[in-house]
Amino acid sequence: MSPQDHAAPSYEKASPMFQASITRRTVLASAGLAAAGLLASGCTVSDIPRKANGMPSTPTIPRFPAEWEPHARTVMSWPTSRIWAEDTPYVRADIANIARTLAESEPVLLMASPDEAEDAARRCGSLVEVVPIPVDDLWARDTVPVFIENADGVAGVDFNFNGWGDKQLHTRDGAVASEVLQELRIPRINTSLVAEGGSFETDGEGTLLVTRSSIVNPNRNPGLSEAQIDAELRQLLALDRVIWFDGVVGEDITDAHVDSLARFAAPGVILLDVPGPDSPEDVWSRSSAQAREVLERETDARGRGFEIVELPQPDFGRIRGTGDDFLASYVNYFVGNEVLLVPEFGDRRADRRARDILAEHYPSRDIVPLRIDEIASGGGGIHCATHDVPA
Repeated sequence: MSPQDHAAPSYEKASPMFQASITRRTVLASAGLAAAGLLASGCTVSDIPRKANGMPSTPTIPRFPAEWEPHARTVMSWPTSRIWAEDTPYVRADIANIARTLAESEPVLLMASPDEAEDAARRCGSLVEVVPIPVDDLWARDTVPVFIENADGVAGVDFNFNGWGDKQLHTRDGAVASEVLQELRIPRINTSLVAEGGSFETDGEGTLLVTRSSIVNPNRNPGLSEAQIDAELRQLLALDRVIWFDGVVGEDITDAHVDSLARFAAPGVILLDVPGPDSPEDVWSRSSAQAREVLERETDARGRGFEIVELPQPDFGRIRGTGDDFLASYVNYFVGNEVLLVPEFGDRRADRRARDILAEHYPSRDIVPLRIDEIASGGGGIHCATHDVPA
């Protein structure tokens, strides 16, 4: 199948409520910029350049915004006993802690199956909005649509979640993208590609990081080549450059999502997950080394080379967590409107080092460490459990 065989992305019509919200956002943005003296001499909102980490960058429409840009809200999901069995109360405690902490500085919408919504609301507190949407698991990063900005506001790409290549049955989670878009009155963009939100990392300026293992994979997109998928992603997410890492096939349920490997701290600046002290060579350390090699020779959509900043893992002999699936990557952090949520694993020296590195690169955010041992035992982190919706 050639890239031309894919139909152009289709948009479902926005509701009047959504159109009104677009107008409100435009008016508010214009008012704020005018107050700052940025709309003088006939300059419009679209003319205002934006900088990294949430400050106004050169906008292009359509555009896949970076996580450090303003959020309208963050979406999360309430885990079920079908997936977590006897560990359900403990993993729910981790999710409730993330939701409560984040809700102190931005709106949080938590999806919960209708029969569990009341308990979720009680556990998460009054600042968290709980909506009755049937879910299977907590990984909102992967089940919620990937949002872009276009001429009409915000739209969501439904990447047809299929349980990470049919590794698990997630019938409810497969419908989450559609349900969220209906709940938020956001138009839907359809695609034949299968992928998850954790597969993608953007700088907001047209550059995407992605692992081959998580998307150029017959368990998601049989019969499609990297070139065909690259072309489709460029069209769907308004990209100028896609940078491919090898990743790792079959060693974890996601086939090595990029959001635990490499993250943009700003355009041209990448935080790279690297092994901790005395770590033996394995598939993950080789994946990190391969990503570094790629970044050292590649450039971003603006032609810039990359500054690579190491974000080392903790010493596995000093952390609290155990188990083969335990994800001890500080790179799986989440950038909120006012805070940056980062995992802490119990290796005090490594936890402190990670906070210091992140504070240096996100000086406008309060760095908030959270204990997430139960989530990490399931192979994920804070970023995996959250999905930002652009303002």
